[in-house]
Amino acid sequence: QVQLVESGGGLVQPGGSLRLSCAASGSFIKIYSMRWYRPAPGNERELVAGITRDGSTNYADFVKGRFTISRDNARNTVYLQMNSLKPEDTAVYYCNAAGLVTPREIMDYWGKGTLVTVSS
Repeated sequence: QVQLVESGGGLVQPGGSLRLSCAASGSFIKIYSMRWYRPAPGNERELVAGITRDGSTNYADFVKGRFTISRDNARNTVYLQMNSLKPEDTAVYYCNAAGLVTPREIMDYWGKGTLVTVSS
């Protein structure tokens, strides 16, 4: 089992910055891809940014140039640096990770989310 705990959310003014963190703990061999999601209007969660174990990244168009995802494999932690925040970035941000839990089994895990509120 893998537990994901997010932190770093809060209230910030438009144009401000926040850094989210998500730490994985529990029983696993290694963590593969790690991603951040947020709810999409009327839909399921939408991908914000993702990073593979070797550091390859991808971003949603609406955050390109403003958000940066990174990770520390030694700490099993992923970060999301959020700059130039806009009111429309207000959401609960969820961490997702793919964990190798046995030599032949990869499972998908979710954190409980951290709330980001962008408002003046």
